[in-house]
Amino acid sequence: MNKKELKKLGMNIKFLRKSMGFSQERVAEIIKKSRNYVGMIERAEVNTPIDTLYDIAKALKVNIKEFF
Repeated sequence: MNKKELKKLGMNIKFLRKSMGFSQERVAEIIKKSRNYVGMIERAEVNTPIDTLYDIAKALKVNIKEFF
């Protein structure tokens, strides 16, 4: 993904996370990653593997297509 797409992805994940009332730490616990890593995804600092995106979608109880 290019930087623009990563930013949109991160913003969408952050919006959905906050609308569920979850902290980055809570999502990180559920997906077994660090809070820093979740923050990096939301800030578009990493190109996240698809399996991690599926884990985040499951944690937030949304379909992965809502990220895009």
